[in-house]
Order: sequence, then structure tokens, then C-alpha cells
Amino acid sequence: MKTILITGSTDGIGKLTAMKLAKAGHHVIIHGRNKKKLQTTIKELVGVSDQSRVSGYVADLSDLKSVENFGIQIATNYTKLDILINNAGVFRSPVSKNNQGLDIRLAVNYLAPFILTNDLLPLIKKSEEPRIINLSSAAQASVSLKALAGTEKIGIQEAYAQSKLAITMWSFWLANQEPNLNVIAVNPGSLLNTKMAMEAYGQFWAPVDKGANILVKLTTEPKKENHSGQYFDNDKGDFNQAHLDAYNNILISSLISETEKIIKDKNDK
Repeated sequence: MKTILITGSTDGIGKLTAMKLAKAGHHVIIHGRNKKKLQTTIKELVGVSDQSRVSGYVADLSDLKSVENFGIQIATNYTKLDILINNAGVFRSPVSKNNQGLDIRLAVNYLAPFILTNDLLPLIKKSEEPRIINLSSAAQASVSLKALAGTEKIGIQEAYAQSKLAITMWSFWLANQEPNLNVIAVNPGSLLNTKMAMEAYGQFWAPVDKGANILVKLTTEPKKENHSGQYFDNDKGDFNQAHLDAYNNILISSLISETEKIIKDKNDK
């Protein structure tokens, strides 16, 4: 039995992944922004598993301080974390920026996973088979460091695509920095039947199962152990090439430096 934390797991891919892993007997820690939805999802998971194996936390991942508090809660309540799935994501939103003046997509889809993962690394490193699965996308665009810092305004689709390339670049960097971890960036599939896809495009190409199944496989199958620092493209059903920027060490270094600066500046305020 593994202890698995899945962010954004009260809807869509995250919820179905949590359901499948709970059924398999793992200790699943779910996360949501809405307390009522979180409690409802916990009840559903308890219905298919042992109650002691399901727990949940509320956190607003658009708020960087809330992300840090979330990490503190997990670090306080658990002695080990085997797997972290950074699944939470946003495309359309009633607000374009968070309370710290950052684009909401870049904050939730990239900065939040960056902060949470770093806060939980000590727990993850205690696992015998530590894994970090980061949700990327087929939509990837070169990252503007000014947009990341909130000083340049960009469109919704552009911000989303930049956030997904950013998390991919960081995944590759983290895998290189932490060779004992298994870090994989994954495009779970384009236009799956999720709330986010329907809100964004009003259509879907494939069922949510397609995304959940690959997350479960990447999370649990031993044969994926030697793919750390790679990108799994579920549209093609295999490991594949990400955006060219993800292999540019100069761009990756600049991204990580700017990310650390942004986080430090926002924490100091």
C-alpha cells in the first residue's frame, strides 16, 4: 500500500484517478478548493475502500500562501509520501489574476506544484519508490518570464500553454537535481471529457478514463522507473518529445531562477 497525494481530485481526471487507486487499496490523500465537494468525494472514496485509507485537505492553489500552509499540513500529519500527483489545473477562471497579481493559470498550474513539491520533498525522499507525476499538456508555449512575474499580460490560451511548458521544464530539471526520484511530466490526453475541457472548448475527444488510466499506470507500474525526466504523451500512447524549450538548459535555468525569485518576493510581502 502506498500513500498518494493527488491535487485537484474532487473532479475529472484527479477524482477518477483517486477512485481507482483507492479501490486498489492505497492510502489516497485528496485535495480540493471547495470543502463541501471535498467531503462528498471523500464519502465516495470511502464507499469503495477502507475509511482509514482516505483523507482530504482544502487549499486554494491560486494563493501561494495557502499552498505553503497546505504543504505544512501534509508534512505535519504524515511521515512519508510515496507519490505526489500534481494534477490540479485551471484554464478559464472568473478572475485573471490571483491575490498576489500573478496570472491565475501560471499560479495554479505551475507555481503551486513547484512550491508544494519542494515543501514535501523531505517526505517524498523517505519512500522506497518515490514518484512525482506532473500534469502537462499537448498545449505548450515558450514561457515569458515577465508574464510569469505578472508584469506582462497574455491571453488565456497562451497563459495555459506557457504554464504547461513551465511545469514540463521544471520536471526535467527536478529529475536531474534529484536522481533518486522518479519525476515524469505527462499529457494525460487532449480534450478529455472533463469540466475544464468543456468550459474551455465545449467539446471532448476522449473519455476521462483515458487520462486516469495513464496516471494510475505511471504511478504504480514498476517498468516506468527508468523514465524519470521524460515526457509521456498520452495522445501518442508513449514517451515522446516535449516542446524544444524543455531541453534548453539555459532557458530552464532562467525559469527556475525567476520562479524562486517570484516565490521569495511574494512571501516577503
